[in-house]
Amino acid sequence: MSCNASSDSPRIVFIGGGNMARSLVGGMIARGVSASRIAVVEPVAAARDALSRQFGVNAVESPDSVAGDADVVVLAVKPQVMRNVCAALRPLLPAKALLVSVAAGIRSDQIDGWMGGDRAIVRVMPNTPALLGAGAAGLYANARVNPGQRRDAETLMESTGLVRWIENEGHMDAVTALSGSGPAYVFLLAEAMQAAAEAQGLDTDTARALAAQTVLGAARMLTESGEDAAELRRRVTSPNGTTHAAIESFEGDGFRAMVDRAIDAATARGRSLSAEFGDSEGAA
Repeated sequence: MSCNASSDSPRIVFIGGGNMARSLVGGMIARGVSASRIAVVEPVAAARDALSRQFGVNAVESPDSVAGDADVVVLAVKPQVMRNVCAALRPLLPAKALLVSVAAGIRSDQIDGWMGGDRAIVRVMPNTPALLGAGAAGLYANARVNPGQRRDAETLMESTGLVRWIENEGHMDAVTALSGSGPAYVFLLAEAMQAAAEAQGLDTDTARALAAQTVLGAARMLTESGEDAAELRRRVTSPNGTTHAAIESFEGDGFRAMVDRAIDAATARGRSLSAEFGDSEGAA
């Protein structure tokens, strides 16, 4: 994907103008993609106006006027409406268009079937820190995605953070459980740390600020040091010190097993979404 205003850069159409679409549009604009190459289909008038004002993109109510010449179509809609969205788009899209889906649980073969078959599809699992340019996304490409389209999808998602290709689509549910849902796990930990510190006598503002900054600092050390999490943990855990006492408490309460069960539950739920919103006739 060319990050300039040239007429040979891909025409990108977003179906849905929610938070994820806004983060992707904002990221692309920041990287130099011309707003004239981007259109967003959004049924809510106020949201369309906001997209046009903030980014200068063409925000429309219906795909009819923009889908016909699209090179990349980003399906930024909820899983439960994906079938209906595909049915509406099917007669409008050129055969060469790359479809990029950010809907959790919906498989590429399901989208392909709803679109009439022989479609190039990249399935993406992003997460909410993409809104800050600090996202983590797993991408899977079906066999019809050519190298150029693969680069386009990668560049699209790199505008919001880290990208990793997943070669086995079955592993996308694990990506959903790890990074897709993962921010909520971190928020829960920070919430619990704050509450525990307040119980020890710290005021709310101080407890919240220290918990948030601790999470930020630890995350930066993990991403910037190049060291494994286990090694970083060992370095800050002095024998018989305060950190050691806390880690021993975590381990004694089965912290690792608890995390394993949580990731397993989220992975299983991701697998079930394709049947709930995709395979069954009543899902649409």
